[in-house]
Amino acid sequence: MKKVAVVILHYGSSKDTLECLESLSKVEVPWDTKVEVIVVDNGSKQKFEIRPFGFAQGENSKFEIDKVKIIRNEENLGFAGGNNIGIRYALEHGDDFVLILNNDTLVDKKLIWELLNAAEGDEKIGIVVPKIYFAPGFEFHKNRYSSKELGKVFWYAGGEMDWKNVIGYHRGVDEIDKGQYGETQETEVATGCCMMVKSEVFEKLGFFDEKYFLYYEDSDFSMRTKKAGFKILYTPKSVIWHKNAGSAGGSGSKLQDYYITRNRLLFGMRYVPLRSKFALLRESFLLVFGGRYWQKRAVLDYYLQRLRRGSYKI
Repeated sequence: MKKVAVVILHYGSSKDTLECLESLSKVEVPWDTKVEVIVVDNGSKQKFEIRPFGFAQGENSKFEIDKVKIIRNEENLGFAGGNNIGIRYALEHGDDFVLILNNDTLVDKKLIWELLNAAEGDEKIGIVVPKIYFAPGFEFHKNRYSSKELGKVFWYAGGEMDWKNVIGYHRGVDEIDKGQYGETQETEVATGCCMMVKSEVFEKLGFFDEKYFLYYEDSDFSMRTKKAGFKILYTPKSVIWHKNAGSAGGSGSKLQDYYITRNRLLFGMRYVPLRSKFALLRESFLLVFGGRYWQKRAVLDYYLQRLRRGSYKI
């Protein structure tokens, strides 16, 4: 019997989390698979609560779930620390796979089934990631698409790192799905929005690095995974829809200014070539004098090693 833990980090409003759980309730899994859902309430002002719910039975499925496990953090530990709480719980309870899933997502009923199929194809595979569309109405360029195209616009079809500029990017972002990313293949960077990780990867490498708090922790974990000899696999047969930046104030917010600026420095100084490190140093000094307020604070906090939550008050 395979055991899969779905770890969902909850913060703020319950609406997104409840909609995510509702979509999960329709998921089908193979007959030899048991799924546990773990919601980590990451210091929300209003305690998250939910009634028990069950999963649909798929073809040859013999699987039931009685309840959602809710773990309450009294303070916000960030994406890294919050998810680590759920991951530790999953490993302590003997789960074979951990599915990290953003609470602002909706999932296809075959999500877990297809992720498992891909993960079990090669013992070297450590992480499997799905095809991710923008949820309808959450596209960057909403007016660009017809009503028929909504729900088929890529948010992520695998991830790569631009090492020269130290910026991760999503393959296919803003493109309409016409089958151009329809092949299962290795990818460089997994997204924390949705990744299924074999438990042995966490057991070998440890968890998300909590120095990041928010942003770049998934890129860091991807680099450590690959350095340890595991593969990261993108499979388009598994699908979710993402309400982009639903809990981060939207693209270009003060929160993103702070954590992306600081953590890009942290990530870059660990992994990029020497020439790119010098470019990062130069860019950081320019930001101190010409950047926005939270970009300046982010640079100073990196050099003063004010990491984890840092100076930004959430």
